[in-house]
Amino acid sequence: MTPNPLYRRLAGSAALVAALSATGVTLTTATPALAVPAGGYGDLVEAVSPAVVYIEVTEKADPIDMRGQFPEGMPEELRRQFERMMPQGGEQQQQRRQGVGSGFIISEDGKIVTNNHVVDGAETVSVKLADGRSFDAKVLGSDPLTDVALLQITADAKLPFIKFGDSTKMRPGDEVVAVGNPFGLGGTVTSGIVSAISRDIHSGPYDDFIQTDAAINKGNSGGPLFNNAGDVIGMNTAIFSPDGGSVGIGFAVPSELVQTIIADLSDDGTITRGWLGVQIKPMPAEIAQVLGYDQPKGAVIEIVSPDSPAAKAGLEKGDIILSFNGTDISDLRDLTRAVAATDPDATAPVKILHKGAEKTIEVTVGTLAKQDA
Repeated sequence: MTPNPLYRRLAGSAALVAALSATGVTLTTATPALAVPAGGYGDLVEAVSPAVVYIEVTEKADPIDMRGQFPEGMPEELRRQFERMMPQGGEQQQQRRQGVGSGFIISEDGKIVTNNHVVDGAETVSVKLADGRSFDAKVLGSDPLTDVALLQITADAKLPFIKFGDSTKMRPGDEVVAVGNPFGLGGTVTSGIVSAISRDIHSGPYDDFIQTDAAINKGNSGGPLFNNAGDVIGMNTAIFSPDGGSVGIGFAVPSELVQTIIADLSDDGTITRGWLGVQIKPMPAEIAQVLGYDQPKGAVIEIVSPDSPAAKAGLEKGDIILSFNGTDISDLRDLTRAVAATDPDATAPVKILHKGAEKTIEVTVGTLAKQDA
């Protein structure tokens, strides 16, 4: 699906904008915040800032072929002079492009998470800490479909890190704090509330964003979104903006999803997802009414791929999937995420509505082929 142009990844000057999160940290249960802490956020920011980092990325731009681009009627001698000045008969040399962004350390051995769009195509990645130390970073792996990447830096001593909180505990109205490097201004702090949860902005098949009105701008990408306990409950990733600036509508990948992705990336740098092999559509309202449902639910199968796990299990066109592996299917995203989260070769119970009757079948899940964003 083509992303809405008003939804902007937080890319920075000329090329990319950066952001980080990370892996290997024990999940801590966050207590939802009810009000701004007495005295403000000074203590929280002082505690977490050492682990929030500034990222610089260098990549090569594509070469531009200038041959045949001269104005019509340009004197031949002048044209030849310009061509002689250009290497390789008119093809310009590649120019390095740079981008900046935010991130945070999640383990004392230097694991960092960032957005995939920050490091995609990067030749070099440099990480600068709040205390001024700089490190070259290695990309351990990335996932375009959730826009999460895992980095590694190596230091002579243990590094400060911050913990993940439980994003599933967050509610609209809870206070949050963002720390990052908007427009390259390191150590910038903004605050706001959770505006909505489980937001789908049509940027990918696994959209499940936390929406916030905390000011997020170019350069905040991949930076942490904290609850009042100082735990990371999201990774800032995108904004809704007609002109590229903050209008109070920002989006963060929930910490629950970030942790799942980085745990998988930390194994071998790749993501393995389950595959069912169906094309689906929402249940029409009139069908829900006929079936006696208060509102549409489930996923209606339109196409079953030949030789797919769905075909082998006996699923058919017109079947309605009501639950998958214990997850109730309210909308299409529920099924997409549930299948992807199931280990390949695992057997999953699937409750379906088949020709008006509910029944449960067993499906042996396949492996989803690698996909680009």
